[in-house]
Amino acid sequence: MAMTDIELHEDVLEELALDPRLDADDIAIGVRGGVVTLMGNVPSLLQKWEAEAAVKRVNGVRAIANELQVELPGMHVRDDADIARSVEMRLSSNQLIPNGVQAVVSNGHVTLSGNVHWHYQLEEAALEVFRTEGVKGLTNLIVVESDAAPSPDDVQRRIHGELQRAADLDAKRVHVAVERGTVRLSGSVRTWLEHDKAVQAAWSVAGVRSVDDLIAVEPER
Repeated sequence: MAMTDIELHEDVLEELALDPRLDADDIAIGVRGGVVTLMGNVPSLLQKWEAEAAVKRVNGVRAIANELQVELPGMHVRDDADIARSVEMRLSSNQLIPNGVQAVVSNGHVTLSGNVHWHYQLEEAALEVFRTEGVKGLTNLIVVESDAAPSPDDVQRRIHGELQRAADLDAKRVHVAVERGTVRLSGSVRTWLEHDKAVQAAWSVAGVRSVDDLIAVEPER
């Protein structure tokens, strides 16, 4: 039997309330047709990201609209120069992030740019920004560049392996097309966990420069 929006609303509320990393007092939730909308305020950009991750863990969620606003407590407000110094220090001290990644700060919003060889390096840079006190928003313009050419068979094999390890699932429901370093994923999975594993598996193949994610999350009825 399909979960109702009312039941899903209660499950999302509980997941947010039970996450010790979140201050969910000012978070409001809307649910319609399995699509969850997060509204209200959070005290940091990291908590905005954590709230979205919490919703993804709830079975029955088909899509998420994260409309949370970052409202910094007065003691955490910092000027752009101070934020820029902190971000630069975090980026340069993380050995997984190559030299050349740059950050520009304007009104508390950080824009990252530069080139990396792997997607996980892009993610590491974003996490360092999320963890920087005083940041209100992030635009990630880092480009993944590689001279290698990904094999469609290799991408397909990696994704199928990840999904088969994650759950008893027919991995062939995820369709893969590769052209000039871009992987196009389509089809459907049951949960956000399976969705994220499929996307991560595609990024783990050498030579992948971008991933077009068209996978639908369709919870079992």
